[in-house]
Amino acid sequence: MFQRGILDSRMWTLQASEPSGNGLTFRIVADSVKTIGRAAGADFVVDAALVSRVHCRLTLTGDRLEVEDLGSTNGTWVNGTKVARAALAEGDRLTVGRVEFEVFRRA
Repeated sequence: MFQRGILDSRMWTLQASEPSGNGLTFRIVADSVKTIGRAAGADFVVDAALVSRVHCRLTLTGDRLEVEDLGSTNGTWVNGTKVARAALAEGDRLTVGRVEFEVFRRA
């Protein structure tokens, strides 16, 4: 459990609701790289339709969060636009398969 005031100011959260209604929440801390995918080896596992085994990569460097598609079959989308790579901002919508994540920056 995190205590208030100890969290790194460069932490980001992705929050989603799967089509089945099960909520997913992923946290990304400063200077880290995480993958999203259907495979058990992905850092953030999303077992949902149209998600590739290793779908995309999230990189948090400093206070910049970036997503990069890893050759997924159905693409990675930010705010309704298909992207190969994009910087994410507070309030953006990241879509992987049929799962839409809302992006939050936590201080």
